[in-house]
Amino acid sequence: DSAGPPGGRQVYVALGDSMAAAPFVPRGTGPFACGRSTRNYPHVLAARLKAGVFRDVTCSGAVTGDMTAPQQLSVLGADAGTAPPQLDALSAGTTLVTLTIGGNDAGLVGVAGSCVRLSTLGGRCRDTYLKDGVDVEAARIDGLGPKLAAVLDAVHRRSPVARVLVTGYGDYLRAGGCWPAVPLLGSDADWLQGSIDRMNRVIAATSAAHGAEYVDVRTPSRGHDACRSPRAKWVEGFLPTAPAAPLHPNARGEQAYADVILARLTH
Repeated sequence: DSAGPPGGRQVYVALGDSMAAAPFVPRGTGPFACGRSTRNYPHVLAARLKAGVFRDVTCSGAVTGDMTAPQQLSVLGADAGTAPPQLDALSAGTTLVTLTIGGNDAGLVGVAGSCVRLSTLGGRCRDTYLKDGVDVEAARIDGLGPKLAAVLDAVHRRSPVARVLVTGYGDYLRAGGCWPAVPLLGSDADWLQGSIDRMNRVIAATSAAHGAEYVDVRTPSRGHDACRSPRAKWVEGFLPTAPAAPLHPNARGEQAYADVILARLTH
């Protein structure tokens, strides 16, 4: 595949959640509550492509519903207004769309937080998500498919000529975890990364079925998880050693994701 129109004619819109927005990675731009960085992967990619038009509407906390309805924003629990529906940034002339969404639909940040609390008390987080032998987090992840499908169909309706790339989520925790750097029991670390991998499979299958290209960032991010040294990791742990939100990509990670997406566009 080619990257589409030459740089100056590329009309690029970036959609998504905090993995794409990169909260706390300097420098911020747009609504403070969205945590959008000028060093996130959309900004890096737009610069590499020399896009003629670039709109980044990524926003921390976004779920699939915020693609088509206003997103309620907050800062430290206080009302911070709303962000417009992200798909409002699209037009018939849009030629490239990137999308990173699903982690908040699956509630993964909250799940990770509850796992840390339980692990420090000696409990197994995974057990709290088993109801009558059913993994309720897995069921929630599986429910992402129809929601993502509706978003992708809406993207194609608004921007019928656009090339649509949907990223997955990366390698956050190595096998067995790395207590106490990331305070999770080894079994819980494996379950949490396994849940992320399950979500990636749902995103990949849904993208393929709805006219979008899935971009795997999990494979290239192996060896760059939150357990690694500050110079090696692409995502931060619960106590970041570089400017980034906990369990989110740092500037190095955002750069790496842009590299992966660019390679997909140009090869």
